[in-house]
Amino acid sequence: MELSELELYTSQELIAELMRRKTFLGIVVHSEQELKAGPWTGERLFKVHHNANLDAAEAGRLLEVVAQHVERECD
Repeated sequence: MELSELELYTSQELIAELMRRKTFLGIVVHSEQELKAGPWTGERLFKVHHNANLDAAEAGRLLEVVAQHVERECD
């Protein structure tokens, strides 16, 4: 398997790059700790990032829409 350029950056560096981009309109949700091995078990803490293209209220509404979509898909 060839090493891609993205593999040379940490998750934090990639998220920071997205947050800097004026063209990025969205939210990044990620686990505080990277999943290094095995399946996810137990509880996890997550972080949410959005840049200046969305204010906190808009980001909250977007997350609400995503939550509703996920719930519909799980039914």
